[in-house]
Amino acid sequence: MKEAFTGLRLFGAFALLVLAMGCESYQVRTTESLLSEAGFQTRTPSTQAQLAMYSEMTPYKLERNTFKGKALYSYADKQKGSVYIGGDKAYQRYKQLATQQQQMEAAYSKMLAHEDRVWSVNYE
Repeated sequence: MKEAFTGLRLFGAFALLVLAMGCESYQVRTTESLLSEAGFQTRTPSTQAQLAMYSEMTPYKLERNTFKGKALYSYADKQKGSVYIGGDKAYQRYKQLATQQQQMEAAYSKMLAHEDRVWSVNYE
C-alpha cells in the first residue's frame, strides 16, 4: 500500500512540474480565447506606422489607449505577430468572461483539494 502512495506522490510531483511549465502558455491561450470571444478583432501590422507601434507594445499585456477620443484596448501576441483590438464594449465583455473563468478555475481547484483530502485519508 505504501508503494502505491509513493507512486501517487511521484506522479503528483511530475504533474505539478508539467503544470508549472505549461502555465504561462495556458494563460496566454486563455486570454486570447477570451479576447476573441469578447469581440476583439485580430489584426496583423502591415504598414510601417503599425509595425512601429507594434514593436513598442508590451507583449501579452492588455493595454488601454485613446484613439480619436475613444478608448481602444490592445493585446500583442509577439509569437504570432498579431494584435487583438477592441473598444469599451469588447473590454467590458472580456472582464465579465475573465471573472467567470476565474470563478470556474477556483471552483475546480477547490474540488481537486477536496478529492486530494478524500484520497489521502485512505492511504495514510
